Amino acid sequence: MPSPSLHAAVLDSLGRAITSGDVAPGTPLTLDGIGSEHGVSRTVAREVMRMLEGLGMVRSRRRVGLVVLGMGDWNVLDPRVIRWRLQGPGRDAQLRSLTELRHAVEPLAAAGAARNASPQVRGELVDLARRMRTLGEAGDLTEFLALDVRMHELLLRSSGNEMFGPLADVVAEVLAGRTHLGLMPASPVPEALDQHEAVARAVSDGDPDAAEAAMSAIVGEVRRALGGRPPVAQGEPARRG
Repeated sequence: MPSPSLHAAVLDSLGRAITSGDVAPGTPLTLDGIGSEHGVSRTVAREVMRMLEGLGMVRSRRRVGLVVLGMGDWNVLDPRVIRWRLQGPGRDAQLRSLTELRHAVEPLAAAGAARNASPQVRGELVDLARRMRTLGEAGDLTEFLALDVRMHELLLRSSGNEMFGPLADVVAEVLAGRTHLGLMPASPVPEALDQHEAVARAVSDGDPDAAEAAMSAIVGEVRRALGGRPPVAQGEPARRG
Protein backbone atom coordinates (compact mmCIF):
# COMPACT_ATOMS: atom_id res chain seq x y z
CA MET A 1 0.00 0.00 0.00
CA PRO A 2 1.57 3.35 -1.03
CA SER A 3 2.23 5.69 1.89
CA PRO A 4 0.11 8.84 2.30
CA SER A 5 3.32 10.89 2.23
CA LEU A 6 4.09 9.58 -1.26
CA HIS A 7 0.66 10.66 -2.51
CA ALA A 8 1.12 14.05 -0.82
CA ALA A 9 4.55 14.63 -2.37
CA VAL A 10 3.32 13.96 -5.91
CA LEU A 11 0.13 15.95 -5.32
CA ASP A 12 2.12 18.93 -4.05
CA SER A 13 4.51 18.77 -6.99
CA LEU A 14 1.74 18.68 -9.58
CA GLY A 15 -0.40 21.21 -7.72
CA ARG A 16 2.45 23.72 -7.62
CA ALA A 17 3.25 23.10 -11.29
CA ILE A 18 -0.35 23.77 -12.32
CA THR A 19 -0.94 26.82 -10.11
CA SER A 20 2.37 28.38 -11.15
CA GLY A 21 1.58 27.95 -14.84
CA ASP A 22 4.50 25.60 -15.45
CA VAL A 23 1.88 23.11 -16.63
CA ALA A 24 -0.49 25.21 -18.72
CA PRO A 25 -4.27 24.81 -19.06
CA GLY A 26 -5.11 22.33 -21.80
CA THR A 27 -2.02 20.19 -21.17
CA PRO A 28 -2.90 16.47 -21.28
CA LEU A 29 -1.67 14.29 -18.42
CA THR A 30 -1.28 10.52 -18.45
CA LEU A 31 -0.84 8.06 -15.63
CA ASP A 32 2.24 6.62 -17.32
CA GLY A 33 3.76 10.08 -17.72
CA ILE A 34 3.16 10.98 -14.08
CA GLY A 35 4.50 7.63 -12.94
CA SER A 36 7.65 8.02 -15.00
CA GLU A 37 8.31 11.63 -13.98
CA HIS A 38 7.74 11.09 -10.27
CA GLY A 39 8.85 7.47 -9.96
CA VAL A 40 5.51 6.20 -8.66
CA SER A 41 3.11 3.44 -9.61
CA ARG A 42 -0.02 3.87 -11.71
CA THR A 43 -2.00 3.33 -8.50
CA VAL A 44 -0.41 6.40 -6.89
CA ALA A 45 -0.69 8.42 -10.10
CA ARG A 46 -4.38 7.53 -10.41
CA GLU A 47 -5.11 8.55 -6.82
CA VAL A 48 -3.28 11.87 -7.27
CA MET A 49 -5.26 12.57 -10.44
CA ARG A 50 -8.46 11.79 -8.55
CA MET A 51 -7.50 14.37 -5.90
CA LEU A 52 -6.64 17.00 -8.50
CA GLU A 53 -9.92 16.33 -10.27
CA GLY A 54 -11.71 16.91 -6.96
CA LEU A 55 -9.95 20.27 -6.72
CA GLY A 56 -11.16 21.22 -10.21
CA MET A 57 -7.62 21.29 -11.57
CA VAL A 58 -7.92 18.49 -14.13
CA ARG A 59 -10.82 16.95 -16.02
CA SER A 60 -11.26 13.75 -17.97
CA ARG A 61 -12.05 14.29 -21.66
CA ARG A 62 -12.99 11.66 -24.20
CA ARG A 63 -10.19 10.55 -26.52
CA VAL A 64 -7.77 12.86 -24.69
CA GLY A 65 -7.63 11.66 -21.10
CA LEU A 66 -6.96 14.03 -18.24
CA VAL A 67 -6.50 17.67 -19.17
CA VAL A 68 -5.27 20.54 -16.98
CA LEU A 69 -7.91 23.23 -16.32
CA GLY A 70 -7.51 26.97 -15.85
CA MET A 71 -7.94 28.88 -12.60
CA GLY A 72 -11.60 29.58 -13.30
CA ASP A 73 -12.33 25.91 -12.61
CA TRP A 74 -10.16 25.47 -9.51
CA ASN A 75 -11.53 25.22 -6.00
CA VAL A 76 -9.66 28.38 -5.04
CA LEU A 77 -10.87 28.25 -1.43
CA ASP A 78 -9.31 24.86 -0.76
CA PRO A 79 -6.36 25.32 1.63
CA ARG A 80 -4.11 23.20 -0.58
CA VAL A 81 -4.75 25.37 -3.63
CA ILE A 82 -4.15 28.49 -1.54
CA ARG A 83 -0.88 27.07 -0.24
CA TRP A 84 0.35 26.18 -3.74
CA ARG A 85 -0.54 29.61 -5.09
CA LEU A 86 1.26 31.32 -2.20
CA GLN A 87 4.37 29.31 -3.06
CA GLY A 88 4.28 30.41 -6.70
CA PRO A 89 5.09 33.52 -8.71
CA GLY A 90 1.56 34.89 -8.30
CA ARG A 91 1.66 34.99 -4.53
CA ASP A 92 1.26 38.78 -4.25
CA ALA A 93 -1.99 38.66 -6.22
CA GLN A 94 -3.16 35.69 -4.16
CA LEU A 95 -2.42 37.50 -0.90
CA ARG A 96 -4.33 40.57 -2.10
CA SER A 97 -7.40 38.58 -3.16
CA LEU A 98 -7.44 36.63 0.11
CA THR A 99 -7.06 39.82 2.12
CA GLU A 100 -9.96 41.40 0.24
CA LEU A 101 -12.05 38.33 1.10
CA ARG A 102 -11.06 38.67 4.74
CA HIS A 103 -11.89 42.38 4.69
CA ALA A 104 -15.37 41.60 3.39
CA VAL A 105 -16.09 38.78 5.84
CA GLU A 106 -14.16 39.06 9.10
CA PRO A 107 -15.54 42.38 10.41
CA LEU A 108 -19.06 40.98 9.99
CA ALA A 109 -17.98 37.75 11.66
CA ALA A 110 -16.60 39.68 14.63
CA ALA A 111 -19.87 41.61 14.93
CA GLY A 112 -21.81 38.35 14.74
CA ALA A 113 -19.62 36.79 17.42
CA ALA A 114 -20.38 39.75 19.70
CA ARG A 115 -24.05 38.85 19.32
CA ASN A 116 -23.87 35.06 19.31
CA ALA A 117 -20.71 33.72 20.97
CA SER A 118 -21.08 31.55 24.04
CA PRO A 119 -19.69 32.72 27.39
CA GLN A 120 -16.90 30.16 27.00
CA VAL A 121 -15.86 31.56 23.63
CA ARG A 122 -15.98 35.15 24.91
CA GLY A 123 -13.68 34.22 27.77
CA GLU A 124 -11.30 32.31 25.51
CA LEU A 125 -11.02 35.26 23.11
CA VAL A 126 -9.99 37.61 25.91
CA ASP A 127 -7.42 35.08 27.11
CA LEU A 128 -6.09 34.57 23.59
CA ALA A 129 -5.64 38.32 23.05
CA ARG A 130 -3.81 38.64 26.36
CA ARG A 131 -1.45 35.78 25.53
CA MET A 132 -0.92 37.11 21.99
CA ARG A 133 0.33 40.39 23.39
CA THR A 134 2.82 38.61 25.64
CA LEU A 135 4.11 36.41 22.82
CA GLY A 136 4.07 39.20 20.23
CA GLU A 137 6.12 41.50 22.42
CA ALA A 138 8.56 38.63 23.01
CA GLY A 139 8.87 37.99 19.25
CA ASP A 140 7.63 34.39 19.52
CA LEU A 141 5.98 34.25 16.07
CA THR A 142 5.44 30.48 16.05
CA GLU A 143 3.23 30.36 19.12
CA PHE A 144 1.73 33.75 18.27
CA LEU A 145 0.60 32.36 14.91
CA ALA A 146 -1.13 29.40 16.57
CA LEU A 147 -3.07 31.73 18.87
CA ASP A 148 -3.86 34.14 16.05
CA VAL A 149 -5.27 31.31 13.93
CA ARG A 150 -7.35 30.11 16.88
CA MET A 151 -8.74 33.59 17.52
CA HIS A 152 -9.86 34.12 13.93
CA GLU A 153 -11.32 30.62 13.83
CA LEU A 154 -13.39 31.27 16.96
CA LEU A 155 -14.74 34.52 15.54
CA LEU A 156 -15.73 32.95 12.22
CA ARG A 157 -17.28 29.85 13.76
CA SER A 158 -19.12 31.81 16.48
CA SER A 159 -20.52 34.45 14.12
CA GLY A 160 -23.93 32.83 13.78
CA ASN A 161 -23.45 32.71 9.99
CA GLU A 162 -22.98 29.15 8.77
CA MET A 163 -21.24 30.40 5.62
CA PHE A 164 -18.42 32.03 7.60
CA GLY A 165 -17.31 29.02 9.64
CA PRO A 166 -15.84 27.02 6.73
CA LEU A 167 -13.64 30.02 5.87
CA ALA A 168 -11.62 29.40 9.05
CA ASP A 169 -9.25 27.10 7.17
CA VAL A 170 -8.80 29.71 4.44
CA VAL A 171 -7.85 32.39 6.97
CA ALA A 172 -5.54 29.96 8.77
CA GLU A 173 -3.73 29.22 5.52
CA VAL A 174 -3.17 32.88 4.66
CA LEU A 175 -2.00 33.72 8.19
CA ALA A 176 0.42 30.79 8.11
CA GLY A 177 1.51 31.63 4.58
CA ARG A 178 2.42 35.22 5.43
CA THR A 179 4.47 34.02 8.40
CA HIS A 180 6.24 31.17 6.64
CA LEU A 181 7.01 33.28 3.58
CA GLY A 182 8.67 35.95 5.71
CA LEU A 183 5.98 38.55 5.03
CA MET A 184 5.37 39.35 8.69
CA PRO A 185 7.41 41.76 10.82
CA ALA A 186 9.83 40.27 13.34
CA SER A 187 7.31 41.25 16.03
CA PRO A 188 3.64 42.23 15.59
CA VAL A 189 3.20 46.00 15.60
CA PRO A 190 1.66 47.41 18.81
CA GLU A 191 -1.41 48.67 16.92
CA ALA A 192 -2.22 45.12 15.76
CA LEU A 193 -1.97 43.81 19.32
CA ASP A 194 -4.20 46.66 20.51
CA GLN A 195 -6.82 45.89 17.86
CA HIS A 196 -6.85 42.16 18.64
CA GLU A 197 -7.47 43.01 22.28
CA ALA A 198 -10.17 45.48 21.20
CA VAL A 199 -11.94 42.77 19.18
CA ALA A 200 -11.81 40.32 22.07
CA ARG A 201 -13.04 42.94 24.54
CA ALA A 202 -15.90 44.02 22.25
CA VAL A 203 -17.05 40.43 21.72
CA SER A 204 -16.80 39.78 25.44
CA ASP A 205 -18.87 42.92 26.13
CA GLY A 206 -21.43 42.06 23.44
CA ASP A 207 -20.66 45.20 21.43
CA PRO A 208 -21.01 44.28 17.72
CA ASP A 209 -20.21 47.77 16.39
CA ALA A 210 -16.92 47.96 18.29
CA ALA A 211 -16.02 44.39 17.30
CA GLU A 212 -16.66 45.12 13.63
CA ALA A 213 -14.66 48.34 13.74
CA ALA A 214 -11.67 46.72 15.44
CA MET A 215 -11.58 43.79 13.03
CA SER A 216 -11.96 46.12 10.08
CA ALA A 217 -8.91 48.01 11.35
CA ILE A 218 -6.89 44.78 11.61
CA VAL A 219 -7.63 43.53 8.11
CA GLY A 220 -7.64 47.01 6.61
CA GLU A 221 -4.06 47.58 7.78
CA VAL A 222 -2.99 44.27 6.21
CA ARG A 223 -4.69 45.29 2.98
CA ARG A 224 -2.96 48.67 2.94
CA ALA A 225 0.41 47.07 3.68
CA LEU A 226 0.02 44.62 0.81
CA GLY A 227 -1.09 47.37 -1.53
CA GLY A 228 2.04 49.36 -0.82
CA ARG A 229 4.49 46.48 -0.98
CA PRO A 230 6.37 45.91 -4.26
CA PRO A 231 6.10 42.42 -5.76
CA VAL A 232 8.59 39.94 -4.38
CA ALA A 233 10.34 37.72 -6.90
CA GLN A 234 10.50 33.99 -6.25
CA GLY A 235 13.57 33.14 -4.23
CA GLU A 236 14.08 36.75 -3.11
CA PRO A 237 13.71 37.34 0.66
CA ALA A 238 10.74 39.51 1.52
CA ARG A 239 11.25 42.76 3.34
CA ARG A 240 9.80 42.83 6.82
CA GLY A 241 7.77 45.70 8.14
